[in-house]
Amino acid sequence: MVSFVLIVVLVLAVLVLIGFVLGYNKVRAADVRVDEALGGIDVQLTRRASLIPSLVQTVQSFAAHEKAILDHVADAQTALAAATTGKSVAQRSSAEKEFDSAVGQVLALGQTYPQLNSSSNFLNLQQNLADTEDKLAFARQYYNDAVATSNRLITTIPTMFVAGMAGVSQREFYQVPK
Repeated sequence: MVSFVLIVVLVLAVLVLIGFVLGYNKVRAADVRVDEALGGIDVQLTRRASLIPSLVQTVQSFAAHEKAILDHVADAQTALAAATTGKSVAQRSSAEKEFDSAVGQVLALGQTYPQLNSSSNFLNLQQNLADTEDKLAFARQYYNDAVATSNRLITTIPTMFVAGMAGVSQREFYQVPK
């Protein structure tokens, strides 16, 4: 009888250990997916920021006296580059909002200067920016899906019991700059 109880206890201990390992791996994998998704956003933000020097140069050749707008874009680009190196999603979103505002002012110059709007280089850069915006929207959605999965694992049984030991905590969603 004692050996039977010992075997049952041993089987239960092995099952708990297996459950712990599986839960730990599941939570860690979800956390890694969130980091990967945030990296995808950074890639698109960096890609968009790298298009700006060409855009500024093109606009400068047509509207050299719009220096304040062009300086604003350069400052916003620097802030965005700095934000993508940090961990804060809110800082990225804030820098992205400022960057969007600055780029919007530059693109609006196309309405003021018809010859700029007919420049193939300017139109190509606008198309590349639009393409990057689509990719950025997808990257944001992917990130928010990854965060939702990770947060759900952290707050539901049985994985909530291993989340703390795995060093995983709830993550914030990426808010679209308004």
